[in-house]
Amino acid sequence: MKSWIIENDGARFVADNGVMRVENDLKSGTTAYRWADGSAVPDTHGEVAFDDRMCRTTYGASHALLPDSVLADEDAAGGGTLAWTIEHRGADADSPVLRQRFVLTAGRPYALTELSASRETDWSTREISPLCVLRNDGSVLSFGEEAEASADDKELRVLFVPFDNDKWVRYAAHPIPCDVESYEVTSIYHPASRRGFVFGSVSHDVWKTGVQAAGTFAGEIARLRVYGGAAGLHTRDTLRHGAVSGSEIRSPLVFVGKYDDYREGLESYGRANAEIAPALPWEGGVPFGWNSWSAVMDKLDADVYMRVSDFIGEALQGGGALREDDAVFVNFDAFWNHLTKAELAECVARVRANGQQPGIYATPFAYWGRDPEKPVEGFEGVVYRELLLKDEAGALLPTLDGAYAMDPTHPIVVESIRRQLARFVEAGFSYVKLDFLTHGTMEGRHYLPEIETGIQAYNYGMSVVREALYPARTGRPFFINLSIAPLFPHGYAHSRRISCDAFGLIGDTEYMLNALTSAWWVNDTLYRFNDPDHTVLYKSHNQRATSEDEGRSRLHASVIAGTSLLLGDDFRMPEAAARARDWLAGGEAAALARKGRTFVTVDGVAGSGAASVFALQSDEGLWLACFNYDEQRAVVQKIGWDRLPLNRADVSQAVSLYGGEASGVRLGDGAIEFELGAAASAVFLLATNSASFT
Repeated sequence: MKSWIIENDGARFVADNGVMRVENDLKSGTTAYRWADGSAVPDTHGEVAFDDRMCRTTYGASHALLPDSVLADEDAAGGGTLAWTIEHRGADADSPVLRQRFVLTAGRPYALTELSASRETDWSTREISPLCVLRNDGSVLSFGEEAEASADDKELRVLFVPFDNDKWVRYAAHPIPCDVESYEVTSIYHPASRRGFVFGSVSHDVWKTGVQAAGTFAGEIARLRVYGGAAGLHTRDTLRHGAVSGSEIRSPLVFVGKYDDYREGLESYGRANAEIAPALPWEGGVPFGWNSWSAVMDKLDADVYMRVSDFIGEALQGGGALREDDAVFVNFDAFWNHLTKAELAECVARVRANGQQPGIYATPFAYWGRDPEKPVEGFEGVVYRELLLKDEAGALLPTLDGAYAMDPTHPIVVESIRRQLARFVEAGFSYVKLDFLTHGTMEGRHYLPEIETGIQAYNYGMSVVREALYPARTGRPFFINLSIAPLFPHGYAHSRRISCDAFGLIGDTEYMLNALTSAWWVNDTLYRFNDPDHTVLYKSHNQRATSEDEGRSRLHASVIAGTSLLLGDDFRMPEAAARARDWLAGGEAAALARKGRTFVTVDGVAGSGAASVFALQSDEGLWLACFNYDEQRAVVQKIGWDRLPLNRADVSQAVSLYGGEASGVRLGDGAIEFELGAAASAVFLLATNSASFT
């Protein structure tokens, strides 16, 4: 096997793919992950909760390689994978037998690992971890000698990734000392050098995965644990994680990687997830158009919908910003049910006559009624209480966002989802925004006894949605967008909103870009598009009018998100219509959005703010997007060439997104400086071939 180096002397089993090695200590039951640059995660173990105690791989009386488990899959180019299993048997015959499985891929700087725990009879557990390492002195991570010696690498940050995007939650990068529980994934990295580790789950069929990292001294991580069984405030649960049962119970499959640039590591993590569960494919182009919520909220009617459709057709289509091959949607949000069936049919006809596609809205896992005893429409003799998620005593779970959680496994819930989606298809819609989906992940007692966890229930319910809207079933492409929803599991929709609601003020722009700062890598890995929410150029229904700089910043933030560009104004307002014509009709912003690629943070921030500079490499050069989140003061920002993937000598000029030389940008020898007014932004290209631009 020329792709791997394997050592097995009875005391250790070692597998090396040339980039990293995994060392299984067959005396102690520990595992070390080591990389060619000297980085390491030594002395890790697996553990599972059993009865009222924790069983660990290090507690075993014997630790052995299972010879038949060593599987090599090598291709002609020398690539492929190597998998093997280490078995840990305890002195206590009643304890589960623990088996750790490892997978290495040739040339990749990450390993995958999972823990299984088996007994002769069925049993259950609420918590299992394939990767745990604990110390009181020193750090459980080593960044290698070069990194340890670097004066620039003293600060260490832990990335907090939220479970979902509800309640205006924020991503955050916490400097050590801290105690963080992230969800599904984290990166632990030095911001100066960008060297970092990435740990996270790449299987999302059973468990909610927590990633715990803590340290009491600057630059040191003393505790690290990746485990299935997370439940609490951030997962919106009021119950413990569901107990998983069987004779053999498996943990999540966990990613363990080290990178010279943690941003590359998070992108690699996204791709690893997509290899296991691919993003839902979309061939219809980048979505453009409009969504009703920000514009009119609960005042939605047929007039605004049809007049917006007419405006988009007149101002942005037919030689304007949008092309014939663009996917242009005009979408109802909540309160579309205030329209009559005849009004809905008229709206759909108008949109299609304008060369657009109509979209609609649903909340399949949330019940908004106040009376659980209310009869369920279309199901004689059934009341909503029967469909709602309950605890073990049969009591309804507390509401979330004002709505009760529906049980995604209940056959009447399933049938009602199918009926509603079939009505959407029959009515001519081609887009659905699904909202408040976290309700479907909540822990509780489900109708189907084989569904033991919230994630299993969510997968079950979302599979119903995906199957109902398969193009082969609907007869046309049907775009699925997730609004308030967990980040994982994925594979059920074409786009997911990257943040909670984001309207038109500079604070909304900063909030949405907080998510982009840490979750750009979701675009085109887990989901085909990041959704930056409705793009308000002038005025959201619930806010004051935005300044011109605020409106442009909101547009720029959406364009760089990678992106479905759905506008969010009531274009019956003259100023809203004027801004859309002036800022969009030339087509420059739409052309950049049409790339469907997300910009990447140049330098993240400590805490829960948003980065101010984002970049995208393209054939033309390097695009930069720069933001000033201060509503009152202008700023001069600076970014060193050493933080960018090109040198000053490579750059001929800075070209504005809208053509011509970028105003206020100075290309110095050591850094780029740019001036931004209060709440202002700039998007410009560092061009390497000035002849390509006029």
